[in-house]
Amino acid sequence: MSKSDSEIKSIADLPYYKEEHGAVLKELGIKTPEDLLDALTDEEQFKDIIGGKKLKGVGEKHAEHWIELLQGPPEETEIVEAPVVEEKKAKKLPKEKKAKEATTEIVESPAEAEVVPHGAYVAKIKPELDAKTIDLLAKRAAIDDRRPAFLRQEWFRFARLGEKWRKPKGIHSKMRRHYGYRPPIVSIGYGGPKEVRGYHPSGFQEVMVHNPAQLEKINPKIQAARVGGTVGFKKRLAIEKRADELGIRVLNRTG
Repeated sequence: MSKSDSEIKSIADLPYYKEEHGAVLKELGIKTPEDLLDALTDEEQFKDIIGGKKLKGVGEKHAEHWIELLQGPPEETEIVEAPVVEEKKAKKLPKEKKAKEATTEIVESPAEAEVVPHGAYVAKIKPELDAKTIDLLAKRAAIDDRRPAFLRQEWFRFARLGEKWRKPKGIHSKMRRHYGYRPPIVSIGYGGPKEVRGYHPSGFQEVMVHNPAQLEKINPKIQAARVGGTVGFKKRLAIEKRADELGIRVLNRTG
């Protein structure tokens, strides 16, 4: 689990923070969480700090997470009920209908009672991760930033080869033999931490879903659903509706 807003009293309380970041922030004149929030919300300083990669291991997604934690939870808007206007003349109803109206009880469902303004931002569901998983995801992000682009042999010579990867297999291939003046090839040393392999960038474990019944086996705290590509539009909407009822995040929603 990431640290709550109430625990962030200093910059060191933020997730993904390292001791080496402190010296860099002091050089920039950032000492308090308020100074850091002002710097990250300013476009020029954001590009200088994050875009310039002065903080190693901290990318744009990590910076956006810091901004959310430093700003705190959004203020809840109060819903003002409209005054009820009494009818001047009550309609005359038969005795049977009057008896039924007196006995029936109108219960408002929570979905209907909740008012969400049209076009308002709805925060996405976040996973509940432990400190070890958060650290591994940060390390994976740092490894992804410095990993080279793997392009197939002689991609620059023949345009038809494109940018897709193919392992070099020629008996005389200098690239296959790892000569220093040839491009790098895919090997085990470029991989990220095994424990978080296959995780979504948000931190969720992806689970492929093809019908609403498969959502019942998903743990919404650490897992998220991805709808299969062969699922039709009608069934996709049914999956998304059921996922909202269970509090499960769908990674590839229709809208």
